[in-house]
Amino acid sequence: MAYGGGAASQGAGQFSALDDSDEEDEGGGYVLHVRTALLEAKKGAITALGEMAAHTGAAFCPHLEESMTVLQSAAGNWHPLIKGETAEALPSLILPSVAAHHGGKIDWEKGDIAGQSPMSAHTTAVSTAVLQELVSLMNDDDGETVGKACEGIQIVIEHCGPHALAPIANECLTTAHTLLARQAPCQKNAELYGEGYDDDDDHDTFMTSVCDLVGSFARVMGAHFVQYLGQFLPPICEYAKTSRPPSDRAMAMGCLGELAQELEVGIKDHWVSVFLPAVLAGLADSDDNVKRNAAFCTGVCCEGLGQVVAADYPQLLQGVGTTFGIDPNASDASAAAVDNAAAAVSRMIMASPESVPMAQVLPALLKTLPLKNDMTENEAVFRCLLGLLQMNQPDAVANKAELARIFTEAIAEGSSVDEEIQNQLKVALTSLR
Repeated sequence: MAYGGGAASQGAGQFSALDDSDEEDEGGGYVLHVRTALLEAKKGAITALGEMAAHTGAAFCPHLEESMTVLQSAAGNWHPLIKGETAEALPSLILPSVAAHHGGKIDWEKGDIAGQSPMSAHTTAVSTAVLQELVSLMNDDDGETVGKACEGIQIVIEHCGPHALAPIANECLTTAHTLLARQAPCQKNAELYGEGYDDDDDHDTFMTSVCDLVGSFARVMGAHFVQYLGQFLPPICEYAKTSRPPSDRAMAMGCLGELAQELEVGIKDHWVSVFLPAVLAGLADSDDNVKRNAAFCTGVCCEGLGQVVAADYPQLLQGVGTTFGIDPNASDASAAAVDNAAAAVSRMIMASPESVPMAQVLPALLKTLPLKNDMTENEAVFRCLLGLLQMNQPDAVANKAELARIFTEAIAEGSSVDEEIQNQLKVALTSLR
């Protein structure tokens, strides 16, 4: 099956003609009249194509080649509405092949590009064609289209793994770096037309997609991405400066957290120069979303680096401790900040328990529990508490009543704690009563 950009089919030709009319005005110029209803219809058709591919599984495979041809044509359309919708639909085309050839899931290993590809020849052809179109759309002059292209690439590479990323990795990483450095066509166009960065909400959304893609590079490439950290960290940290709006600072801190989580000890050479000052500044930030992401980044840095950062625990604990003072009832962001601070301390304890003054820290941690907003951090928190009990840690034993309260709430009807963790807590409760 061929997926190259050949001659467009009749259907593709229909996409390339938007039925717009250029009419000459009295002054000799041309006025462009866009038939909005037709434009919306074409947008809807692209959406429908993507949804059918996403939800009909292997049954859609016979239609993939024609669909790819149509979307390749649509990707070259002049209108951002059509290009953006195409970027959103393209990743769905890999799903029928994954369903037909891999039982719905490709088992890939982070950073493993030396071994045999886990993708079938068919899935390789589809993913390559889709990614080539999406990388091209990353260079578009419309920011929203670029953001959707980044999201699409993230979807594909996280489904298919490093072998899918490898053929377009150089171009994709280079373009992502150019976007972070604000040198891409869509950003130059914004400057040309005088669009202010800080006031452009669409731009904020689009840059979040870029940062999410950078985190995905680390998730898929693993240790192979470490060599690029020296290039990517400076432009990311530009968005963390106090002169930037809170959304930018939170975005940058979130990206640093993802990189730390995925690369673990790989960030070691940049701990003192980048990550430590960034998390300390983030923990002291006035915005709760920034504090939330800084707390998460603190925890995963300590988890990944272990004893390398043990000497920095005093100032890290002091920074995280200020987040414990936030009123979790003030807002969802406030509650999430406290939850992530609790998870950060839990990770710090697991990584280097001897570096934590447990008599002071543990009671403060227990007062914040159970988690109220970010339930994804339950595993880190309860793994820490159960580990302390298994070790008969003196301060944990001294706080049996508080632990019993927390465990009881965590297993109550309607609890958001995973069933597997609840079962462990039920067993632990028998020793606390």
